Amino acid sequence: MHRRTFLAGSTATGAALVAGVVTPDPALAAAAPEALTGKPAPARAPRQPRSFGRVGRDFPKVGGDYGNQNHTPLARIDRRNVHRLGGAWHVNLEGGSTASPQQSTVVAEHGVLYVQTTQQHVVAVDGRTGEEKWRASVGTETTNMRGVALDEHHVFTISGENNVYALDKQTGAVVWKTLLLTEDAGTGDTGGCDPTNGQCGGSVGSLAGAVVYWDGLIYVGMQGSTAGARGRAYALHADTGELAWTFWSAPGPGEYGHDTWEGDSWKTGGAVPWIHPALDPDTGTVLWTFGNPYPRTNGSTRGGDNLFANCLVALDAKTGRRKWHFQSVHHDIWDYDNVMAPVLADVRVKGRLRKVVVYGSKVGKYFVLDRTNGKPIQGVTERAVPQDPRQKTAPTQPEPAGESFLPQKPRFDNATRPVPFYPVGGVFDTFWDRATIIFPGAGGGADWGHVSFNPETGWIYVGYGLINSAYSNTVGGRVNTARPLGEYFGGGIAAVDPRDNTVVWSIEKEWSLAHGNGILTTGGGVMFQGGPDGLLHAMDDRTADVLWSFQCGAGVHTSPIAYEVDGEQYLAVFAGGNSLPYPDIPRGDHLWAFKLGGRVSEAATPTPPSKRNQVRTAPVTAAAAGNTVTLGRVWDTATGKPGTTENLVAQNAMSPQHLTVPKGTTITFVNPADNATAHGAVAFFEYEFDTGTLMPGQSFQHTFDRAGEFFYNDPIYPQSTAKIIVT
Repeated sequence: MHRRTFLAGSTATGAALVAGVVTPDPALAAAAPEALTGKPAPARAPRQPRSFGRVGRDFPKVGGDYGNQNHTPLARIDRRNVHRLGGAWHVNLEGGSTASPQQSTVVAEHGVLYVQTTQQHVVAVDGRTGEEKWRASVGTETTNMRGVALDEHHVFTISGENNVYALDKQTGAVVWKTLLLTEDAGTGDTGGCDPTNGQCGGSVGSLAGAVVYWDGLIYVGMQGSTAGARGRAYALHADTGELAWTFWSAPGPGEYGHDTWEGDSWKTGGAVPWIHPALDPDTGTVLWTFGNPYPRTNGSTRGGDNLFANCLVALDAKTGRRKWHFQSVHHDIWDYDNVMAPVLADVRVKGRLRKVVVYGSKVGKYFVLDRTNGKPIQGVTERAVPQDPRQKTAPTQPEPAGESFLPQKPRFDNATRPVPFYPVGGVFDTFWDRATIIFPGAGGGADWGHVSFNPETGWIYVGYGLINSAYSNTVGGRVNTARPLGEYFGGGIAAVDPRDNTVVWSIEKEWSLAHGNGILTTGGGVMFQGGPDGLLHAMDDRTADVLWSFQCGAGVHTSPIAYEVDGEQYLAVFAGGNSLPYPDIPRGDHLWAFKLGGRVSEAATPTPPSKRNQVRTAPVTAAAAGNTVTLGRVWDTATGKPGTTENLVAQNAMSPQHLTVPKGTTITFVNPADNATAHGAVAFFEYEFDTGTLMPGQSFQHTFDRAGEFFYNDPIYPQSTAKIIVT
């Protein structure tokens, strides 16, 4: 595998540039792809099925076509002229609000853009001018909105109030509204399940994912695995909103897969489909991915493989009947949910045309399956994995042939460098009550940013995150899949050849690029992707070298799209930020369109997120804390003093957790005499101080003579982490 370091957008600094031009290295740009990657040159894929739908002047659904290829054949914007891109127009869809993140990918049809906002508006915008044509409100309960669906006359959307709407495409008027995910509870001999909707306890969940339309039906998913919702996928009749079918992903009695859940654990089993599916019109199949089981990191209560959690399921698009399934993680305890928008493609493998679906992958390896039967194209081995009887772990996990585009355990030369004192493991290592750092983590790998299949190169393009997670069984308030405080975040972009599932290149970049940072490839040899810092990049699709960058004013956690109006090619993206994996990603409501020669200038550069997982509790001055840090106690904000009882599981059992100290101040670290266990405080990565092990009643002093930000944790209970700012 070829790897090289490149900091995306690092050349675009200082004042905003009109077009944000980044000039590539001429020698690098002229080099043959083989020389750059050490892999064979790109090879055009066979002609893709016409049934997937035509993407070109229009970009009519999230993912572009039914196969979610996220590719446009439009080629007027190409590698030679992309540096001339500029803003065609820009609008703030919510009056400039920075209160909410935005995850809705735009769709375009007949020169009109359709987009949702977290604030529960669906907006139609003239794709040439940015003028708003209509706006519809679909409620007041905010939720993530990831994209609408279109038919000839309607725009289909979900809402935070768990309604599905059909809106008139010309006016935005409500045509019909259907409520799903009701709160009703079953009684008597229903086993606690509501006889109408089948909900059996736990959280009801909420609707999620982009809506998909095909042949008179719309497909709607939901979320709520972390709270014990019982997963289900819906199909509704597009003309009336009447429910056509429901697929329960935690099967009940008498349903296939019910025996893979211990006892009644299926009732709150999770396994929710929170990203939109792919659809194969030739076989009438909808291919949907389902998430992790519940509880997320405690497998002790739900023995078995837990179907259809962590599965790709092929369903009859008209009836919801299961055709086949493939489970990527058995009895998941790592939140490796592998919920993605599956990508369908026709590729030639060893001279034979294969109809494939690409599925995965938080662990950095894709499963490339025959989409007609679910059989692996390159082969999958069930390999033995570490065991913990308390977790009722599965004896084996499926490993696809091919290569990983990620490291499979923490490394010390990149952002996966583990915070000290935690037990550390990789991929399928186990854990129980001690917080354990495992990589790829729950939010790392290729999470949910939409990937692209480029028929011109034959490659899959994916953004990924390099983010450790600290796991425990969550009993007694222990951490779940917390990102260890003080750790660094990073990520990158990779190209994978689905013909043999090998990595063409994997390039580490400045930011994690796995949370909605979708990739669009084009017929002009350019791919587009945005990042948490607000920069939208155009890259050479052969090498990922940056050819152009533009500041959008907020994090870009949606997919760029391309469309054409009056013979002119445009690019559009909705930049509104996100809350993962960086809690401080700049937010906004910026809808942008770009064209060659566009003259609308970049947005002001927002404050980028911290590349380190920050302690975010309010700072306390050294004077207010009596120049003392009390170990094993949680700060009581009401009294302005350390808590009165020892805490061994919290991440903030340092009092205070966030301390500001004038340079030259001496701070005393104390383990109170009435604590029951040893504690300590060790500054990590900067190595400013080390108290050693302090028994109850012991203390240690350190004088801070240099300015800086110093993270430290308890070597006995390392999840307890704090920081000191010296000014």
